[in-house]
Amino acid sequence: MKLTQRTLGRTGHAVTFIGFGALEIGRDWGLGGETDRVKPAEETAGAVLNGVLDLGVNLIDTASAYHFSEERIGRHVAGRRGEYVLTSKCGEHTGPNETCYYDFGYEAIRNSIDRSLALLRTDRIDVMQIHFGPEPEQVLDDGETVQAMLEAKETGKVSFLGASPPTHLIRRCIDLGVFDVLQVAYSLVDREAEADIALAADKGIGILIRSGFGGGLLTPRVLKRPDLLPRVQPYLDLLGGDAEQLPALALHFLKRNAGISSVLVGTKSVEHLKANIAAAEAPFDEGLVEAALHVGQ
Repeated sequence: MKLTQRTLGRTGHAVTFIGFGALEIGRDWGLGGETDRVKPAEETAGAVLNGVLDLGVNLIDTASAYHFSEERIGRHVAGRRGEYVLTSKCGEHTGPNETCYYDFGYEAIRNSIDRSLALLRTDRIDVMQIHFGPEPEQVLDDGETVQAMLEAKETGKVSFLGASPPTHLIRRCIDLGVFDVLQVAYSLVDREAEADIALAADKGIGILIRSGFGGGLLTPRVLKRPDLLPRVQPYLDLLGGDAEQLPALALHFLKRNAGISSVLVGTKSVEHLKANIAAAEAPFDEGLVEAALHVGQ
């Protein structure tokens, strides 16, 4: 199957509409019990990464805070580097014993980028993004993070700069004029960033979507959370109660937005990713998408 591709803003990179979020292959994460949250074994992680590329997905998004993610990408698919656009993040760092900490100082960012390059076994990261923490405004006010990133771009260590800001900071990131890509939280159940996505697209900024399934609300997993069901019940009613169609509804809502370059799907299962690709690529009743837009209005 030839996957839908879109241009990642002014970077010029053609990326698949479904991208791979590499958090869960390197760090314990996710909903469910303790077993469900555990990162895969090394061999399994390698199989997942190669499986992602075998499906035709050509965007891998990682971060220095994703524990073993960068290292595993470098170990298992550095030999296929020409097959994917690589995006990573700096600012939140992996510490000893799989802990994490924030440091947005100039030296910390410069060292983090160098470490990412070494772990990823590449001489260039396509997009380096700021991984904002608890005081995101301060990061931009201080300017040291952006300074270190700009120098990395000037020396060829990274090709383009990006940021993964909280929604209230998107407009400031746009106005700053240095970011080529923004990673934003946006979904059918959280449309706050809609106007900012349109503005960014108008300025040639590529948009990556995180939390496109509303943190799991727009997946069958919501059925296991009676406390959350009221938020999605109107969408379930539109789908005749079929929770298996929620991901398709979520993806086709995003797909109709021309300003969105790629939707990051975080998973440690190739089959899960394959199912999302199928949902995005298959025809879907646009009338249902249109009706979903007016839920709650």
